[in-house]
Amino acid sequence: MILEQLGYDSRIEDFVIENNLKDFEIGRVISEHKERYIVKTQAGEYDAEITGNLRFTAESRSDFPAVGDWVALTVFGSDLAIIHKIIPRFSAISRQAVGQFGDIQIIAANIDYALLVQACDRDFNINRLERYLTICHSSKVLPVIVLTKTDLLPENSVKDIVKQINIRLKNIPVYAISNESLSGYDHLKKIFKIGKSFCLLGSSGVGKSTLLNKISGREVMKTGSISESTSKGRHVTSHRELIILENGGVLIDNPGMREVGVVDCGRGLETTFEFVGELSDRCRFKDCTHTSERGCAVKEAVENGDVERAAYENYLKMQKERDFFEASELEKRRKEKIFGKILKDYKDKDIKGRG
Repeated sequence: MILEQLGYDSRIEDFVIENNLKDFEIGRVISEHKERYIVKTQAGEYDAEITGNLRFTAESRSDFPAVGDWVALTVFGSDLAIIHKIIPRFSAISRQAVGQFGDIQIIAANIDYALLVQACDRDFNINRLERYLTICHSSKVLPVIVLTKTDLLPENSVKDIVKQINIRLKNIPVYAISNESLSGYDHLKKIFKIGKSFCLLGSSGVGKSTLLNKISGREVMKTGSISESTSKGRHVTSHRELIILENGGVLIDNPGMREVGVVDCGRGLETTFEFVGELSDRCRFKDCTHTSERGCAVKEAVENGDVERAAYENYLKMQKERDFFEASELEKRRKEKIFGKILKDYKDKDIKGRG
């Protein structure tokens, strides 16, 4: 195993040299289990924990290692290591942390491509695809749409689904595959290259684990299916894990996500819904919200049928969700600042009292 197979490149090498990290082992986090990490280096795999300093200085969950991160570590014995530093990420796929007020959860770090997986028969939902696309665009990750279980539908129905995607989602590669006949796999496999990192995103039971097994050429994940009675995916993958592919590249599998809260730190929403940006300049008001204003070019395009109403409504829903998250994040920071000041005043008072 050489680090280049894991995605190590000159960008990481330059950081290691500039920050005097040559005396440390450099490795990549391949799995995470409740703040314990498996890190793969050129020498092997190690069970690792972070230093107390990293834990103390972390301001949020995003400051902890995530699967895909490159880290500098010290190795003790044959399989134990301590992580001293996280090498800055060039990309990070994130979502709103489930049940955490104004917090971010990193799904995978240092990813080049995200495979957005949906099953043709029951799971297909173009609104959800737009949600995944927004996450990708915010994260500086290239999206690839993968439609699975094409064998369960007539060929014309699959073509109609692909056509829907191409009309509504511009310039996004779409691969339609069958896990039964292996149709479409020859084309899909061509995108996997040594040194590139891929991530699977999708609901439970859509065929992600089966896809991973077929791509890797070996049985690396248990497989499940969509329940006939509930039409919901059966949960198989229980944690994130980075898999090294025999035909080149690395692939991170993820548990099926029932909730995909958008964290749009860049302009992901505007990139996904390009029609908003293209039409906004023609709106009567510069600060148009495209909801109730008179002279809104976006609303006019929807009424004229030039923009799909479903896409417009999905944009408004996600914009509202993004605004709420940003407000929650600001409120969280405000409370943390107040708490920090109270704690500082208490310590200062305690020191003076002892004096």
